[in-house]
Amino acid sequence: MRNVMNKGFFSSKSLSLVFPSLTPPHLRFFHRSSSPNIPIHCMADEESPNRSGDGSVSVPPPSLASSAIDFLSLCSRLKTTPRAGWVKRDVKNPESIADHMYRMGLMALVSSDIPGVNRDKCMKMAIVHDIAEAIVGDITPSCGVSKEEKNRRESEALEHMCKLLGGGERAEEIDELWREYEANESPEAKVVKDFDKLEMILQALEYEQEQGKDLEEFFTSTAGKFQTDIGKAWALEIASRRRKQQ
Repeated sequence: MRNVMNKGFFSSKSLSLVFPSLTPPHLRFFHRSSSPNIPIHCMADEESPNRSGDGSVSVPPPSLASSAIDFLSLCSRLKTTPRAGWVKRDVKNPESIADHMYRMGLMALVSSDIPGVNRDKCMKMAIVHDIAEAIVGDITPSCGVSKEEKNRRESEALEHMCKLLGGGERAEEIDELWREYEANESPEAKVVKDFDKLEMILQALEYEQEQGKDLEEFFTSTAGKFQTDIGKAWALEIASRRRKQQ
């Protein structure tokens, strides 16, 4: 074989056919058939989402990856922190903060189109609106903390989380979505505020059905406070189902 190679019997292409490991991955050739009518296929001819124009692999800077994982690890607390209202009512296996936000996101996903309302923005806002609770926990009215103090604590927590994420476009988007929700002025904020209440009373209804509890206070606390047509319609549907089970 050595003599044959020295005589130039193998071209660079034919060498790659016999010894593919000797050539770079983006220059390897694979022979589909012995037929001369079927061309040899080169991987370099195909576009790869992980390669830049010069053929090099695009890898995010380590600092960005590290910041993202740090942020996501902190957010894991949302998956393990139960909603305080259910804990205080001795609900068994109460939903977590993340459970609550996830179904709110689904509400935005399955809701009908509303003129002037960006549904994609509503979905993002739903999964961001309680994100600061990964640090401060679920502060409810019964905790004895004023709205101003609650907002201050959550605002500081959010600022810390955005810095942990490394700042930049995504951190700014999270910050803007959270503050827009808190301001309750935009059409999207009003819809998501209603979804927040709707998810709570729907969950209350389910706990009443599953555990035989009376959670009337959750329905009373939200009565007449829905701001949007979809919020009012869904609240009426939940109330109707509750009356049927009583």
